[in-house]
Amino acid sequence: MPDLLSLQNVSKHFGGVQAVDRLSIGFAPGKITALIGPNGAGKTTAFNLIGGLLRPDTGSVRFEDNPISGLNPWRITSLGIGRLFQDVRLFKKMTVLENVMTAFLKQEGESLWRVMLVPWTETGPEKVRREKATELLEKVGLHHLAGTPAENLSYGQQKLVAIARLLAADARLLLLDEPTAGVNPAMIHKLLETVKRLATEGKTVIFVEHNMEVVRNMADWVYFMVAGKVTSFGSPSDVLSDPEVQAAYIGRHTTEAKLTLGGESRVETSRN
Repeated sequence: MPDLLSLQNVSKHFGGVQAVDRLSIGFAPGKITALIGPNGAGKTTAFNLIGGLLRPDTGSVRFEDNPISGLNPWRITSLGIGRLFQDVRLFKKMTVLENVMTAFLKQEGESLWRVMLVPWTETGPEKVRREKATELLEKVGLHHLAGTPAENLSYGQQKLVAIARLLAADARLLLLDEPTAGVNPAMIHKLLETVKRLATEGKTVIFVEHNMEVVRNMADWVYFMVAGKVTSFGSPSDVLSDPEVQAAYIGRHTTEAKLTLGGESRVETSRN
């Protein structure tokens, strides 16, 4: 089966720094792939190139074998690529349900005349969006918090809402940038189970992660990056046991790459 997404000989530099260096990698549909490596390896730059926040100096990013390099981020989103950023970007004063409802694409505008005459009436399309948003919240296990303002959720719960928003935007490829960072260990399991279930339902997932136990438990495939290049790839067990990986990353960055879920160094203090 051909790759859903591929980077072909992609390079990106910032001044004298080569952030991504002739990177050629592919991502299989319906699989969970991890990008790992020390800080400055080029993982986030690769995400920015895929999502349209950056344009490659050379090479091509292709989605379903169509070039997407140079497209605006909104256009890439409309093609079916959604991204969870490290800093969760929700409307904090809006409810959980409202946050998900705003993410649906191609929403019709309200008729001013109708709103003035019958402001209490919910339109047909809005009712459908509400029902779909409720279903998505059930999928991520947060339907019981639909009426809660997003700012009252724990950080882990906010990330689940953000994932529901990606699904509302009909994302088929999910880019998850450090999904467990800052999340209470009690919530990490729920977050990972949600992501795994989405993959079994046909979603393709690419995630950047510093917690190697998360990588071991969740990824189908792993790419290890150093200085903008992939130096090791394969199954989690193969890559994490690679002496080069252990020497270059795990051995020198044990405080950043805790090998147990309970050892996560950045833990939320808000409610679970």
